Amino acid sequence: MRILIVEDETHLAEALAHILRKQHYSVDVVHDGSSGLDYAQSGIYDLLLLDIMLPGMSGLALLQTIRQEGIATPVILLTARGETEDKVSGLDYGADDYIAKPFVTEELLARIRAALRRKGEVVPDNALQYGDIELNTATLKLSCRGKEIKLILKESELLQLFIMRKQAVTPKELIIEKLWGFDAEAEHNNVEVYVSFLRKKLVHLNSAVGISTIRGVGYMLEVKA
Repeated sequence: MRILIVEDETHLAEALAHILRKQHYSVDVVHDGSSGLDYAQSGIYDLLLLDIMLPGMSGLALLQTIRQEGIATPVILLTARGETEDKVSGLDYGADDYIAKPFVTEELLARIRAALRRKGEVVPDNALQYGDIELNTATLKLSCRGKEIKLILKESELLQLFIMRKQAVTPKELIIEKLWGFDAEAEHNNVEVYVSFLRKKLVHLNSAVGISTIRGVGYMLEVKA
């Protein structure tokens, strides 16, 4: 899952990014409201962590703009203690939650999981299941009927995306945006390499789950009969 942090306090933003990456989230960081709006409008993020006080454009103005544009990405506001009026305004504009700085890491992670659940994503603590496989997103271990293999991070992110989309076709362009970012220089062959790696590991586990190629479009996760 991909999270955008919009926070002008550089040290805090990098600390947040470090915490989230350790939990195997993909993270992008920007430090002003205008850049945050550009990134948020890309539609590739599963959640936004948004500071209220930002240079250029306030967090509340950013939030109001994306909601008016129909962007439903969950938003958690990062607020200073005592900003009651801003918290109320943020919730009225469509924020999903807020957390006051300074905050406890475990509470932040719990609020992120809760916001993603409300969005309708399947967000168990660590495990994702499909067919006869289980992916532990914390340990990056993929298991199937008692056998287990370790994935690298990009493989885990790719498989997680496939599982979240279940039997929907996942275009290569969406994979690039979700795994590398909307302004990344990754190309279709980068996706093909990681799909090949995943296929080999599914075969190694003797799993009934396979990745089908939909020619000219992308890929679909399926359980073989």
